[in-house]
Amino acid sequence: MKPATIERLREAVDALGYRPDFAAQTLRTGRSSVVTAILPGSVTGFPTSTLAAAAEVAGEAGYHMEVAVVAGPSTVRAQRAAELLASGRSEGVLFLGDSPDGGVPAGYGSGAFVVFDQFDDKLRGVGQLADATPVADAISGLAEMGHRRFLHVAGPQDFVSARARRETFLATIAEHAADIEGLESAGVIVGDWSAQSGYDAVAQRQEIDFTAIIAANDVVATGAVRALAERGLRVPGDVSIVGWEDREMGRFMSPSLSTVAVDRRAQGRAAMLRLIALLRGEEAEQADVPVTRLIWRESTGRAPKFP
Repeated sequence: MKPATIERLREAVDALGYRPDFAAQTLRTGRSSVVTAILPGSVTGFPTSTLAAAAEVAGEAGYHMEVAVVAGPSTVRAQRAAELLASGRSEGVLFLGDSPDGGVPAGYGSGAFVVFDQFDDKLRGVGQLADATPVADAISGLAEMGHRRFLHVAGPQDFVSARARRETFLATIAEHAADIEGLESAGVIVGDWSAQSGYDAVAQRQEIDFTAIIAANDVVATGAVRALAERGLRVPGDVSIVGWEDREMGRFMSPSLSTVAVDRRAQGRAAMLRLIALLRGEEAEQADVPVTRLIWRESTGRAPKFP
């Protein structure tokens, strides 16, 4: 079929508002063409871009993605997955959260099952999403700019990602201290993910005895920037600051925020590609693409009095 003909057909489908009848399709082909993403009961704060990317991949492969939120432990979600697969309602399941002990219960039919192991049962980032390597990269870069005293405003320590960033901060400072005279930690202040946390960490400090801040995330960083301004300090003239997540607000604030971008869409795409490959009896491509990327912007610069 000619490309122009295909395009006219697409326009006609859009104009008519046509949507596939999956029930009729199942009766006709014996396949549901449905895949299901099963999430734990608590989904507050979960990045919807991850699911959106997974749904796009499913659609490109001819599948419709449904989302099921199932409260309870991983074994309950595993049982729900088994029911969906055994009934034929779903051909494949993308399982988010902790991996169920023993996998999916036996007798779930010929469906495919993939554990999306980048989140725990509270949908907090683990695995690649908890990789704190960019913290080390940020400290190294700031050290090259002449910074010697670093403050870390950490996130809540019940998050694997926050613990990893704190541990990497301390380890990197110790490593550089052995080679660079005067380089040291000005402390770690554990807070939460809020701007108030960043604000308090700076506002309640008796003395600003640091020239660089590694913040738990971009929101925390904005609070720290505000507190520094209230104390008459410039960013980055007096203090440089690095956030995490690459939120839109950080790109447009003044100064724009140096940060660590997290490609959550890539995670969603990769997980669904694994599921589709399994459904087709193919071997999934192992895309070795970094999930995080350090971005230098205006909130970081050379340390005061550094030539």
